[in-house]
Amino acid sequence: MKTTYRVPAGLGNGCSGSLQPLRLFPAIALAAFLSAPAAAHQAPKGWQYDSSCCAGLDCYQAPAADVKETQYGYQLSTGELIPYTDRRIKRSRDEFFHECKPGGDVNSQHSFCLYVPDHDM
Repeated sequence: MKTTYRVPAGLGNGCSGSLQPLRLFPAIALAAFLSAPAAAHQAPKGWQYDSSCCAGLDCYQAPAADVKETQYGYQLSTGELIPYTDRRIKRSRDEFFHECKPGGDVNSQHSFCLYVPDHDM
């Protein structure tokens, strides 16, 4: 004769039935995070960085000594050269240069954008 044992509902997986919604929370949170648009942040003077340049922490006001104008383009302190015709160059809305790099890493060799002030400022 074969004996069959039954496990009470909700206990077969080691969790009570009331904890099941908690198992879905990480998946729901991840889905909400991935579907949210990238949020750009503001420059110190209050204007908004373009969302194509900044995902909330990539842009910062650069010291004037970090950007030099050459005959070929803007030379950054990291050695990166951004040609004057490059689409990553944006107009700064204040009198400062602003660099946008992955995670705001000032040592990164790749810039998402460079905000350049008007020359008449």
